[in-house]
Amino acid sequence: MNYRRYLLRRALSTIPVFFGVSVLIFVIARVIPGKPARLALGPRATDEAVAQLRRQMGLDQPLWTQYVEYMTGLLRGDMGQSLVTNNNVATDIAQFLPATVELTTVGMLIAIVFGVPLGVVAGQHKDEWPDNASRSFAFFGVSLPRFWSAIVLQVIFAFGLSWFPATGRIGDVELQRITGLYLVDSVMTLNPDAFVNVAWHLFLPALTLSLAPMADIARITRSSFLEEFNKDYIEGLRVHSIPKKFIAYKYILKRSFTSTLTIIGLDYGFLIGGAFLVEIVFGWPGMSAYGVRAILQKDINAIVGVTLVIGVAFLLANFLVDVLYGYLDPRVRFSEEL
Repeated sequence: MNYRRYLLRRALSTIPVFFGVSVLIFVIARVIPGKPARLALGPRATDEAVAQLRRQMGLDQPLWTQYVEYMTGLLRGDMGQSLVTNNNVATDIAQFLPATVELTTVGMLIAIVFGVPLGVVAGQHKDEWPDNASRSFAFFGVSLPRFWSAIVLQVIFAFGLSWFPATGRIGDVELQRITGLYLVDSVMTLNPDAFVNVAWHLFLPALTLSLAPMADIARITRSSFLEEFNKDYIEGLRVHSIPKKFIAYKYILKRSFTSTLTIIGLDYGFLIGGAFLVEIVFGWPGMSAYGVRAILQKDINAIVGVTLVIGVAFLLANFLVDVLYGYLDPRVRFSEEL
């Protein structure tokens, strides 16, 4: 199977998964306890006003009709009206999503840059102190709650040492907003002062968010590395006096990286949805406040919109993993023909 055909099949396979996820999210948002129209209008609203709002929101229609109308609007970029902000949910998400995407992307990059070498070093020194240190870090990185890690880093490096700001996304500098991704905007506008300021604010929350995926990546990389390390062809390379580091990164890591790719894709999708507590601790203006407010006030259109964005993030991350799978290991493409 050629690479383009492989990519096409993978892209098409995400379509039914997306509709399955959308149905699940939509139904759960509709059946959870509470009356959104009553919550939106307040306890003193008349029954007639509540009934009128229910008709405007389409909540008096059958569930399947509501879903069809919602998906039809979604294809036009309409996610429905938020009961809290009175804006189109798509407009609200477009305002808050770039901050969350920037935070999670930088956090995942930190996790990859440090997690992969940690796993390789641990695999090269099995049962020695680097391996023990790596496994200890992996254990604590996965076990510690994100909000606790965020508070500890904030107390030490923001309040104690004053190295980084405690909250916020940008300081008192001018920045022209283009994409909503401040690092990208500062590069596009050739504004190094804004880039440094944004990176300074971004470091602590991104580091906090990276700890758990970094531990996962190090753990999976170590186990895959050791499995590949014990194969016969690696022994042959060592016999020919090829440098150990060259063998580790050129041959072993390349062939064992597919397992690491899987955990990277899953963790990135999870970070999009799991960044809420970190954003709240650091006052990061992402989707956290909007999503939490939507849940507490049963703003069903906002709940569906935010959850659907998280689901799409998982799908896109897994699709990207499949793309890299097929590129790094052609056997994956040919196995689908069997």
